[in-house]
Amino acid sequence: MITISLMSFVSLQAQDNKLPKNVRKQFAGTWSLLAVENTNADGSKTQPYGESPVGLLVFSNEGDYAIQILKSVRPKVAGNDKNKATNEENAALVQGNNSHFGTYTVDMMKRTITFNVKHAFYPNWEGTVQVRSYTLEGNTLSYIVTHTTNGGSITAKVVWMKK
Repeated sequence: MITISLMSFVSLQAQDNKLPKNVRKQFAGTWSLLAVENTNADGSKTQPYGESPVGLLVFSNEGDYAIQILKSVRPKVAGNDKNKATNEENAALVQGNNSHFGTYTVDMMKRTITFNVKHAFYPNWEGTVQVRSYTLEGNTLSYIVTHTTNGGSITAKVVWMKK
């Protein structure tokens, strides 16, 4: 009897951790990266991951997320061993990658996604809470990053398409 009650409690607790149904329907699933465009303080624009970046964003029903963004063209490590990469090869690897994961919430009234970053390739983001304003049109999600890994007053627009 205690086992059944404990199982029922755990089941109810798991249901409480799920996001609202309307958020799950619109956000949960996998998304492919379409573009990343940085806007510099002077208004000029750059594509830090190239013209055709690759990436995957996963939003779970339970409120977990994972993001991977890569330059589609990155040089191979000549020695075929990342531990023996040259300084130039390491720089290319670091600058061609951005990934982080943790939990997320969506405020549909304010049109914001809040990322609670648990771990990140860029360790300065670990343990931070990052709020992104978003637009969602059909299966295309765009959001604005105001505190990029580039620092300063650079903002980024990141665009994803739901699979």
